[in-house]
Amino acid sequence: MIRAGIRWLLALFYAVAGYFHLAAPDGFMLIMPAMVPAHEEVVWLTGIAELLGAVGLVQPVSVRLRQAAGIGLALYALCVWPANINHMMMYLDGTLSGPSMAYHAPRMVAQPIIIWLALWSGGVTDWPLRRREHPS
Repeated sequence: MIRAGIRWLLALFYAVAGYFHLAAPDGFMLIMPAMVPAHEEVVWLTGIAELLGAVGLVQPVSVRLRQAAGIGLALYALCVWPANINHMMMYLDGTLSGPSMAYHAPRMVAQPIIIWLALWSGGVTDWPLRRREHPS
């Protein structure tokens, strides 16, 4: 029951983020590292990936599809982490004003948790919540 609730919350989070990647891409393009080519296309594709991942995570028919969505969203969160780091560095060096470290520091800590939540809520892993079986 808890896993399903978190799966729905995570799907809502990704659906909203995906919407904003498509509807208001400028802010996302600002924080993209220079080494990433085709900023506009990448932001558009990340929005589509978030929306598809959100739908896959909550669809009721296929456990395998939910697991694939969990893996996809975990990989997505890993791949966009450099943009989050770049955003924080742009704030620290004064290139970009905006959210303070009260925003950026928790965001850096939250990224691995979000990656794990995608895997756990998608049913890919039970770690570390699985009950250990004791030898008889």
